[in-house]
Amino acid sequence: MNYFFSFILSIVLTSLSYFLGGQLIRNDIALWQSLVIGASVVTFGALTEYLGAPIWLIVLIPFPVGMLLLYLFLNKPLHIWFLTYITVLALYSVIHVVMSYFFQFHSLIPAWKLS
Repeated sequence: MNYFFSFILSIVLTSLSYFLGGQLIRNDIALWQSLVIGASVVTFGALTEYLGAPIWLIVLIPFPVGMLLLYLFLNKPLHIWFLTYITVLALYSVIHVVMSYFFQFHSLIPAWKLS
């Protein structure tokens, strides 16, 4: 799988986790907002990797970006944001497990290879 396809697929899957997380908690996050968060999170992770950072930093750096953008787009109280973010992380982890185990696609969480 070439890098560009992996990059786009990572954005789509990350965006999907944000969109579905918002829908499950009944916080309507628009699809374009989910795409902005997904693209930002994946791009920051890719840039961190490009700069030669250690794997723990590659995994860690995107979190504050996604957290801040979700908070700004939700425009809800902190406890609602937190519940939504925890839901997003759970969905993101499930998506990662499926993609890593069945398709050997590890770009969502590079340090956590399941196959």
